[in-house]
Amino acid sequence: MPRDRTDGMSAAAETPRTNLLGLPKAELESYVAELGSKPFRARQVMNWLYKRGEGDIASMTDLAKDFRAQLVQRAEVKLPEIVKTQVASDGTRKWLLSGEEDRGTLCISSQVGCVLDCSFCSTAQQGFNRNLTTAEIVGQVWLANKELGWKVGDDRIITNIVLMGMGEPLANFRNVIPAIKIFLDDLGFDISRRRVTLSTSGLVPQIYKLAEEVNCALAVSLHAPNDDLRNELVPINRKHNIAELLEACWHYLDEQNGRSVTFEYVMLDGVNDQPDHARQLAKLLRGKPAKLNLIPFNPFPGTQYRRSPQAAIERFRDELMQRDLIVTIRKTRGDDIDAACGQLAGQVTDRTVVRLGSKTFGLQVRA
Repeated sequence: MPRDRTDGMSAAAETPRTNLLGLPKAELESYVAELGSKPFRARQVMNWLYKRGEGDIASMTDLAKDFRAQLVQRAEVKLPEIVKTQVASDGTRKWLLSGEEDRGTLCISSQVGCVLDCSFCSTAQQGFNRNLTTAEIVGQVWLANKELGWKVGDDRIITNIVLMGMGEPLANFRNVIPAIKIFLDDLGFDISRRRVTLSTSGLVPQIYKLAEEVNCALAVSLHAPNDDLRNELVPINRKHNIAELLEACWHYLDEQNGRSVTFEYVMLDGVNDQPDHARQLAKLLRGKPAKLNLIPFNPFPGTQYRRSPQAAIERFRDELMQRDLIVTIRKTRGDDIDAACGQLAGQVTDRTVVRLGSKTFGLQVRA
């Protein structure tokens, strides 16, 4: 049921607060601009956070009063919780910290199968059956909430939605966009636009169209730093090359006042994981509003690819970080039930997979 707003609180006031500790300088400047303030305010905030060690926004006294009030309402400085502290006899300290327990990410599908034929993806080997309806897309979120115990507001279990399951969301544009609008609507699931992510392999015309329709986070399956290699891994690149794709991404951010695009990069042993690949990638993205998410490859029967060794993944990350890129390594979850990235077409062993005749599509919850 929709939440009662007669108490006078706005939807914006109930949106999860932004953790200032998670924003590099460029992103903090963008965030400050969204609040209607000048870029130098970001520098002031960073000075308080990292030079003066102040975690109480209200105590950042040289910020303008109105701006400070906005930050108090919409942002926070949220630290990991210290579960245990140990101090050795030589003064060495060890802290046991808890993670972000209030984050629950639901990975949902937009199609049964996929037509784009990415060579490293298990779903692509299944072929394409049909588009999911808007009701089936929204129904995955509704079902997951029901199965996990329906909660709303600050107690909600599912805090993030990513369209990264089976299918290419932008190839089902007509049904995906209304679903996203329901996820965002304060009378719908009321999830922040930064917590709803659409992932695309690079349908360039639809990215331009997306910029006119809805404001959500954008992720792009890049997987290669040059056209020759991406043509092999992601065949849609033969129609829309990397330069065209990146131009569409920056247009989307400009139109929707977005902070950054997340570029997904699956790590394939000996294929795209060499230091020179990292340097090429850095040349493409350095100085741009981009984040990189390195994804260890999740094997499936019959694949020709192998996962890059952990040392190679870390070396690749370090090459990028040395060139001032923001990089994370995705933790593999659920591979024992074929629920890891690229595996949702695997054998159905999880009741959160919905059967459609002889075909199935999957959703995954990541704590």
